[in-house]
Amino acid sequence: MAVWAIGDIQGCYGSFKALLEKIAFDPQKDTLWVAGDLVNRGEDSLETLYYLYSIRQSVRIVLGNHDISLIAAYYGIKKSNPTLDPILASPDAKMLIDWLRTQKFLHTDFGLGYCMAHAGISPEFDLGMAMTYAKRIEAKLQSNEVALWLKAMFKGTATRFERDASELEIDRYILSAFTRMRFCYDDTRLDFKQKGSPTDALKEQGLKPWFMCQNRKEVELKIIFGHWSTLGFYQDENVLALDTGCLWGGSLTVARIDTPQAQIVSLACSATMEPNKA
Repeated sequence: MAVWAIGDIQGCYGSFKALLEKIAFDPQKDTLWVAGDLVNRGEDSLETLYYLYSIRQSVRIVLGNHDISLIAAYYGIKKSNPTLDPILASPDAKMLIDWLRTQKFLHTDFGLGYCMAHAGISPEFDLGMAMTYAKRIEAKLQSNEVALWLKAMFKGTATRFERDASELEIDRYILSAFTRMRFCYDDTRLDFKQKGSPTDALKEQGLKPWFMCQNRKEVELKIIFGHWSTLGFYQDENVLALDTGCLWGGSLTVARIDTPQAQIVSLACSATMEPNKA
């Protein structure tokens, strides 16, 4: 009864299945945590969703920015693209989108000592706040007003958490932090422009990875996240980063997290996108 966590799949179904075979994953007894970005840009996004849906009792999923873009495209809020079109054209589109809408932005397991969010947990949030705010936007995504809410979410970006801001502005911050965050300043402002790896030049500009923010609130669980292919695999006592850029010709990585020390397994992938690392 192993518990594995995997980084961004992004429709790379062949590599995904090959990696599951490599670790002898058995959905009848094992559990798979998926750190978001199930779809988009990879050629087999529909097949990826169908498979995850078929083993839905054995997966724990958090949503990423590309998953939100798919849902928004379904409601006509964002343009689709050739890798998402097959999902939207599928006779099961509504079933799959409705299922995605029930997924989380934050998954926690106190027994294992881990939590998971696609981009991470805002340095402004302790674990209790993160759990509360994740539930807040999960409820919005599952509501009958989801289309109106998503349309409002795509109208701007909030880089700072302001308790006295409007409800929609706070929602924008929460959604962006859970799904798009990479860098922050020491005053905990988030930066959504930089997509590359941490460098000395960025550090001189005051930009650090969010998990190295000087004033980050304490989170007592180790945070599993993806989203950051240019960071790649990274682990310290507080975080475990698993996006190793399968889509860009890197690898797909899983970590077994129900053992005293995480067991890391990777599978080399063939690039399906030009390496702009977006």
